[in-house]
Amino acid sequence: MTATANTGGGSITISLDGTNKATTMKLLVGTVGPSVFDIRKLYDQLGVFTYDPGYGSTASCESKITYIDGDVGELLYRGYPIEQLAEQSNFLEVAHLLLNGELASGDKQKAFDDGVMRHTMLHEQIRRFFDGFRRDAHPMAVMCGVIGALSAFYHDSLDINDPEHRRISAFRMIAKVPTIAAWAYKYSIGQPFVYPRNDLGYVDNFLYMMNAVPTESYTVPPVLSRAMERWFILHADHEQNASSSTVRLAGSSGANPFACIAAGVASLWGPAHGGANEAVLKMLADIGHVDNIPQFLSEVKDKNNHTRLMGFGHRVYKNYDPRAKILQESAHAVLAELGIKDDPLLDLALALEKIALNDPYFVERKLYPNVDFYSGIILKAMGLPTSMFTVLFAVARTTGWISQWKEMIEDPSQRIGRPRQIYTGPARRDYAPAGKR
Repeated sequence: MTATANTGGGSITISLDGTNKATTMKLLVGTVGPSVFDIRKLYDQLGVFTYDPGYGSTASCESKITYIDGDVGELLYRGYPIEQLAEQSNFLEVAHLLLNGELASGDKQKAFDDGVMRHTMLHEQIRRFFDGFRRDAHPMAVMCGVIGALSAFYHDSLDINDPEHRRISAFRMIAKVPTIAAWAYKYSIGQPFVYPRNDLGYVDNFLYMMNAVPTESYTVPPVLSRAMERWFILHADHEQNASSSTVRLAGSSGANPFACIAAGVASLWGPAHGGANEAVLKMLADIGHVDNIPQFLSEVKDKNNHTRLMGFGHRVYKNYDPRAKILQESAHAVLAELGIKDDPLLDLALALEKIALNDPYFVERKLYPNVDFYSGIILKAMGLPTSMFTVLFAVARTTGWISQWKEMIEDPSQRIGRPRQIYTGPARRDYAPAGKR
């Protein structure tokens, strides 16, 4: 059985040969980007599904938050270019933008900042949760467990249909995840927990909790603060990626926001998503020296070799990731501030980038550096172990996750997520007792 299509008038009509079944699908047009065909009535009217593993050609929702043009290397938060926000804005201003759709005025922004910062403390009983983990537990395992447990402490804001509950839950998530992350780090290195200081800004407070100790005073270096601010802004949201889609899918069932964010953390933990910057550092360490780059790239090109070029290419971007350019500048600033004049990893990364960008093999395949290529170098220079890289990603992305969750809950067309499948297992068959099989 085949399908024939006739187009016209912003719609497409599909009929199935040999039947009297037909359906007309409207063409939906967004603000920018590709248009999409509305296939919601396809099964009801034709009795068939579409097949799209990984949802590479399927829009799972309507969203006003983030837009990516992978062909030109463009990333917009609510219409604002990421380059402008990274250069001129701060993280809580971006958080307000993602959550509420607009940049806030001075008074409104201050009220938002205060609303977030007054929730940075964790319930003291949550402190005991950390003692239940082995000292060598991966910090992302700690993040999954503790974030998911927050719903047991905040019964006053679990009604997802109440706008005020959603607002308070958003504040709590954005405020408490940095504290959980910092305590996970302190626990892993055997240092006492440092409580948040609300007289500091959002990023400075996080760096303070990460680096301060009770025996000595600690002041956050401005260059490191600015680098981390940029890092958070660049990682705040990225359209319908794996973890954001996970948050939406979990939330579509009516699950509480703390459980949904914990699901997002679990998805982010995967090496193909949030763990990619760790893989970049391992790759650079394996290459070892600039002189070894040609041999390494020849192995990457060999179809019979499993060597991969990490930090290059992206599921969406087919051009230079705009975030990578910004982080390249931040990497130099951080290394200069820390007095690292000749960093072998950065030198190796720059050489690898230069060679790969001029190699026809990678140019033809549009394999450009992505955000992970430089982010790991920055975090390593700041003294963080690789196990914390994905944790910092989760701290930044929490704002995007809660924004995506909030938008989904407020979307009247939202239904519980229920992907379909092509079943290729055995057809119906009868059970046989053990002695007759």
